[in-house]
Amino acid sequence: MAIPQTNPKAGYLAQARQLEEAVGRVLASGQYLLGSELAAFEREFMEWIGVPHAVGVGSGTDALTICLLAAGVGPGDAVLTVSHTAVATVTAIERCGATPVLVEVDPERFTLDPSALEAALVEQSSVKPKAVIPVHLYGQPAEMRAIAAIARSHGLVVIEDCAQAAGAQLNDQAVGTFGDLAAFSFYPTKNLGAFGDGGMVVTSSPDYDALARRIREYGWDEQRVSQGVGINSRLDELQAAMLRVKLTTVDADNERRRCIAAEYSQSLGESGFCLPTVASEATHAFHQYVVRHERRDDFREHLEANGIGSGIHYATPVHKHPYFADRVVCASNLAVTEQLAARVLSLPMYPQLTKEDVQKVIAVCNAGKTSG
Repeated sequence: MAIPQTNPKAGYLAQARQLEEAVGRVLASGQYLLGSELAAFEREFMEWIGVPHAVGVGSGTDALTICLLAAGVGPGDAVLTVSHTAVATVTAIERCGATPVLVEVDPERFTLDPSALEAALVEQSSVKPKAVIPVHLYGQPAEMRAIAAIARSHGLVVIEDCAQAAGAQLNDQAVGTFGDLAAFSFYPTKNLGAFGDGGMVVTSSPDYDALARRIREYGWDEQRVSQGVGINSRLDELQAAMLRVKLTTVDADNERRRCIAAEYSQSLGESGFCLPTVASEATHAFHQYVVRHERRDDFREHLEANGIGSGIHYATPVHKHPYFADRVVCASNLAVTEQLAARVLSLPMYPQLTKEDVQKVIAVCNAGKTSG
């Protein structure tokens, strides 16, 4: 899968003009919240994912929170998820007053390990499980069929965290369509990124859809009377209009990400990295291209010295954050999670990378085998 020779930056100049037109359309309308642009984007997004309902909200964290509240999660409940994730996943559980139960991840996929989930549900007796949040980390789909089957057998609601996985699939079925509810993030660095914060709740249930719409705006009914729990979290018209433009290119952008990932994987075998694994049934979205290295920090210094930026997602597991240390339940010693945190490194990955950019990254990485 070769990287196309075309300059990817050229297409974004044309898109910039479309974005200007979208902004002008909103400004001319004078409506900035819950208007026609959001309604159109919700419709277009749900058609792209393949679900009958989509609710635009203020951020990915809010999307997760609203999913949990719509599912009736609250104090006294436990929600099972992973510690190797952005802290937002666990923050959403905490916001609902529930107890996060952190489960081990698969060492190759970096996503929730179904066998560890089963063990945690059998062994946990101090808290009442209500939901499970599998995270499609880095764009790699979690093992949703196995996870969903385990969750159903224990009567749990399944909420997919798709913040990093817009466009990822399992056997040609989009992530976000396997659970009861799913949350997406439109943070600017995401595969489908806004120009500020934004998020989306998707579901196949009309009841969850109605609840999510009510929760995002103070719990109001159609007469603006609060009928239940609610927050203030609305995807504004400007962001919706611009996201409509970017939605038209996200599939092509994701394909370019996969081409870049294939080039990395083909050329970095001798670099000393442990390269990412793509599950056979998965279409990876490659929000990040994450390698592992025994001397991660030394190698990162080598990259920086040669003008190559990198990231660590995530250096500190959630259960090691001081605030969460006594607020979460760890279902095991999370040895795999802690080992990953010490070794993961994200190489440059975004669709605007040129073939020359990628070749430079590869050359520096391969040179670092002896110097890093």
